Amino acid sequence: MQNCAPTQTPEIDHDALRTRYLAERDKRIRPEGQKQYLVAEGDFEEFFEADPYTPTVPRPPISESIDVAILGGGWAGLTAGVRLKEAGVTDFRILEHAGDFGGAWYWNRYPGIQCDTESYCYLPLLEETGYIPKEKYARGDECFEHAQRIGKHFGLYDKAIFSTRITSLEWDGSIKRWRIGTNRNDDIRARFVVMCQGPFNKPKLPGVPGIEEFKGHTIHTARWDYQYTGGDLFGGLDKLAGKKVAVIGTGASGIQAIPHIAETAEHLYVFQRTASSIAERGDVPTDPEWVRTLRPGWQKERQRNFHTAAYEAFAPGQPDLICDNWTEISRNLQAHLDATNGWAALADPVTFMELREIVDYQVMERLRQRIDAAVDDPATAEALKPYYRFLCKRPCFNDAYLPTFNRPNVSLIDVSRSKGVERITTGGIIADGVEHEVDCIVFASGFEITTDLDRRLAIHPFTGRDALSLYDNWAKGYRTLHGTMTHGFPNQFFTGYIQGGITAAVPAMFEQQAVHIAYIIKETLTRGASVVEPTAEAQDEWVATIRASAIDNTNYARECTPGYYNNEGEQEIRSVLGDPYWPGFYAMEELLQSWRDAGDLAGLELDK
Repeated sequence: MQNCAPTQTPEIDHDALRTRYLAERDKRIRPEGQKQYLVAEGDFEEFFEADPYTPTVPRPPISESIDVAILGGGWAGLTAGVRLKEAGVTDFRILEHAGDFGGAWYWNRYPGIQCDTESYCYLPLLEETGYIPKEKYARGDECFEHAQRIGKHFGLYDKAIFSTRITSLEWDGSIKRWRIGTNRNDDIRARFVVMCQGPFNKPKLPGVPGIEEFKGHTIHTARWDYQYTGGDLFGGLDKLAGKKVAVIGTGASGIQAIPHIAETAEHLYVFQRTASSIAERGDVPTDPEWVRTLRPGWQKERQRNFHTAAYEAFAPGQPDLICDNWTEISRNLQAHLDATNGWAALADPVTFMELREIVDYQVMERLRQRIDAAVDDPATAEALKPYYRFLCKRPCFNDAYLPTFNRPNVSLIDVSRSKGVERITTGGIIADGVEHEVDCIVFASGFEITTDLDRRLAIHPFTGRDALSLYDNWAKGYRTLHGTMTHGFPNQFFTGYIQGGITAAVPAMFEQQAVHIAYIIKETLTRGASVVEPTAEAQDEWVATIRASAIDNTNYARECTPGYYNNEGEQEIRSVLGDPYWPGFYAMEELLQSWRDAGDLAGLELDK
């Protein structure tokens, strides 16, 4: 669709930059790590419990027995539903906290919301639904609409129970089913449970002293309040006229919302602890001529190309189909190896990683120099520069964010020296001893992605056989077979970053898991069994396989600036990727397919 040449990057002083990176990291480390964030409960429970988009309609409690309960209606839950139906399993329900399908794309409706990875790779089931995204990077409404499209296309709305949050999960051995408790007092008894809450499930808040004292208006980007701001996800926040607004957080949601807030607010204060990397978005409408060239299997081919760039390396002559900042390092490295006839370096992992690191440093320096060109004030430009390696923080893409700081009504408040905002008062925010009076605070503080599992899931109790707590069972690390089942929790299936294959197009991971889970459920039912569970021996063997395949990237993670990618710099590095199967996503695909082809359900124990 577009020319994909390597980018022009500047020369760098590698040693000097590495020293700067470490100094910037140390400046931001906080001893409390993940505990610096508040759970969205108590005074702030509306940021998790409330649904500002769909009124909760009263209904009587549901009492029913079903074969399968899918918990969550985002990409993972939708894909699981599709693959279950495809396998002939039709007695299932999808339980969803929100008022519709969509997951993060239902909850996240803040102004400017847009997919940060290419929509042709990201949006699932495009070929099966016959849909082509309107742009290279889909807007939030299009992502939400596609979730609805999947629900309608595959008849999943008839299976859905919306506006219902799971509060408890308990295995009842007397009936060989899971008892599912909800905030609607339901009693749902499911033979199988598929966990599909996703990583962007529960909003979190910065634990700033005085946060509960603020008398003005508060908004979390995961529960945007358009009644207060006016406008919609395309901007036009006219009700902010005459108001002073603060945004705390400059990750993906903050960066997308800030330009729109700045257009109408009397004054905008952006409180930044760590700058994000901001690459060009360069969004373009989908080219109909390109669409006409597509052949069956095009999306999987594109997803594999994306995966190669993000997690591996391009081979000689391999095209970059994605051509954006996600693939820039691999694209530039390929050009370097071509120019130096250096492809032999791939045979030596150490040499290859050293070369990739140099290219990484060059790309990040290019992004820093881009800030100098976009921001007029030198001090502001310097504060906006990210000093860390690519993927230490979630990369961001925006063409309007940096120029926003040239506006006279926008102030960047760098709170890196104090490791964050000092205090929130009844009428404003204190940073570096100065109070900034504001009418509204926008918390762009993200989700409980790598905090403790019981915080993330918010399901209490969650117990398997003999009242074993899942949180206790996984307290010292994940213990699974293939990343989808765990011993002691019969008929329970997991999706997400646990102990399986990982890829750049996250919904493709959900697809891999859904196919595998649907197969096991189908085979269990077909064979007349009531219970399926991995043996302790098979689980131990898989954990040993995961550990043997592990790539030691703890030094990389520890040298990163603190964030959810490295567990906020805590001593115990908890990766957002879980414990991956490092031979690769497609190696995992082959392993799972071979396991299914064997047909003996190796490592599983069936009980009639």
